[in-house]
Amino acid sequence: MFYPLTDGFLVIEGASSFLAVARALRLLPLCIETVEGEVVQGLEPDDLVASSAPGGGPLAPALMLIELVRRYGLPLVVLPKNHPGSRRLPVVVSAGPAIRIACGIQRGTHPEQDVLCGADEFAGLVLRSVAGGVEVEGGSPGLRIRLLPGLRVGV
Repeated sequence: MFYPLTDGFLVIEGASSFLAVARALRLLPLCIETVEGEVVQGLEPDDLVASSAPGGGPLAPALMLIELVRRYGLPLVVLPKNHPGSRRLPVVVSAGPAIRIACGIQRGTHPEQDVLCGADEFAGLVLRSVAGGVEVEGGSPGLRIRLLPGLRVGV
């Protein structure tokens, strides 16, 4: 299903968790920091920046994380597999033209930006950028989807 987006957010809510999705809005060099080095991935204005709170929690940090990436160029930090800090990441982020939600992966350890750790209720969900919005495919029945306006943040 297609959802139009300008500078706002699409929020997909399940019984215990949520996903937040926004457009990148501009050409953006996304820096991905790993133990081995740095990878730079280019984002187009219609590409997506998505955040997930696999364990639930407040929505505000997820929206702020999206804004830090898309408006302020915050680099993404990828932890090595089995890093003890992974379990303390309440919100994780991914960016690109298509993002699939995976439930059996460890938070914060995937440099591949086409996958995002999510709660079981989002298994099989795929987000795709389309001109002027986002296409949502799959997911379990009962997910609620709403649009929120963009955050008004100063410099």
